Amino acid sequence: MSVKHPVSGRLRQTLYTPAERARRDSTVWTLVQGVLAPLQFLAFALSLCLVVNFLVNGSGLVAATLSVMIKTAILYAIMVTGAIWEKTVFGRYLFAPAFFWEDVVSMLVMALHTAYIVMWLAGWGTPTQQMWVALAAYASYVVNALQFLLKFQAAKQTSAIDPSATPSVMGAQGALES
Repeated sequence: MSVKHPVSGRLRQTLYTPAERARRDSTVWTLVQGVLAPLQFLAFALSLCLVVNFLVNGSGLVAATLSVMIKTAILYAIMVTGAIWEKTVFGRYLFAPAFFWEDVVSMLVMALHTAYIVMWLAGWGTPTQQMWVALAAYASYVVNALQFLLKFQAAKQTSAIDPSATPSVMGAQGALES
C-alpha cells in the first residue's frame, strides 16, 4: 500500500496494511514490546557504565559481568516476544519485509551477546577481552535501536500523511527491540 506524499510527490511505503495495523493494535505482544524495550535500554545504559568502568579502572568485574548477563537475558526475552509479535502481525516469526533489515541486524546483536556468554561460560579470553566483546555487542545494539527508532519515526510520518495509519506507542516492533 502506498500513499502519495504531498510535499515531495513521492510515493511512500506505509509500514502496515490496515489488517496488519489492526493485528498490531489488538495483540498483547505490542504492549510486551513496549515494556521490554525501555527496560532493555535501562539495562544497557547501566551495564555500559559498569563495563566501561571495568575497562578503564580494572575494578568491578563481577558487577559488569552480572550486568551483561542481565542485559543479555532481557535481549533474549525481547527477541522471543518480538518474534511472536512479528508472527502475529505479519504472519512470520522473522524477516517480515517491513522489518527485514532490523531483523538482520538483530541477528548480529544476538550473535555478539551470545558470543560474550559463551566466552564467559567457557573461560575463553581474559575478562578484558570478554568485556570488549560485550562492548561490540552493545555497539551493534545501538545501531539496531537506531534502526527501530527511525522505523518508528517513519511510521509516525506516514500516519501524519494518512490519518488511518496511526502508529501505536510501539508500532515499530518495540522501537528498541535488540
